Amino acid sequence: MSLLTAILLASTAGGVLSVLLATVALRMKAEWVPVMVSYSIGALLGAAFLEILPHALEHAGSMEALSATVLGGILGFFILEKLVLWRHCHTEHCEAHGADIPQHDHGRSGLMITVGDTVHNFVDGVMIAAAFLVDFNLGVVTAFAIAAHEVPQELGDFLILLHSGYSKTQALLLNLLSSLAMLVGALLGYFLLAQLQWILPYMLAIAASGMIYVAVADLIPGLHKRAELIHTGQQALLIGLGIFTVWLAGTLAHEWMHG
Repeated sequence: MSLLTAILLASTAGGVLSVLLATVALRMKAEWVPVMVSYSIGALLGAAFLEILPHALEHAGSMEALSATVLGGILGFFILEKLVLWRHCHTEHCEAHGADIPQHDHGRSGLMITVGDTVHNFVDGVMIAAAFLVDFNLGVVTAFAIAAHEVPQELGDFLILLHSGYSKTQALLLNLLSSLAMLVGALLGYFLLAQLQWILPYMLAIAASGMIYVAVADLIPGLHKRAELIHTGQQALLIGLGIFTVWLAGTLAHEWMHG
C-alpha cells in the first residue's frame, strides 16, 4: 500500500465513519454522550503526548521552537474558537450555542456549525497527512484519535442542525459533505508537506496543540457538570481507556509494519 493510499483511506474512513457512528449515537440515551466524550479525551491526550509530540521532538531542529509552536498553536485555536470558526458542542444544550437554541432560526445556527466543522475537518486532514509523512505508525494513531474525537463532536453537530430546523436527512448530508474537507486537507497536506520536510515536526506540534486544546478547553469542562464520585470514577476510567487504546493501536501498528 502506497503512503498516499494510506492517507486517503485514513482520512476518508475517519470522516465517514465518525458521521455514521454519530447517527447511531443519536438513538442512544442522553447519558451515553458523556461516556463518549470521556473516551475521546483520553484518545486525544494519548495521541498528543504518547505519539505525536515524541515523534515531533525526534525530527525537530530546536526543542525551544517546537515548544513555542505548541504554545502558539493553543493560542491560535483559542482565537479561532472565539471567532466561531472552531466550535465543539457535545450536548443538546451547551454554552457555546446558547442554553436555548430556537427550534427554527432559518438555519443560522446550522450554517455556523457546518462552516466550523468544515474548517475543522480540513485541518484534521492536514494533520493526518503530516503524521503519515513522518511515520506510518504515527499516522494510524493520529487518524484513530481524530475519528474517536469526531464521534461526540458530530453528535453535537447533528443536534444543533436539528434545532436549527434541518431534517435528519439534511443534517446527515451536510455532515457528510463537510467531512469531505478532511480528504481535501489530506491531499493538499501530502503534496505540499512532502516538499517541505522541515516543516513536518511543527505541523505535528500544531496537531498536538489542537488535540490538547480541544480535550482541555472544550471537553473536560463539560465533565465537571457531573461531579458525583461515581461519575468522576467512570470518567477517569474511560479517559484511561482512551489513552490505553491509543497506546495499543500504536503498538499494533508498529508490529504490523516491522513484524
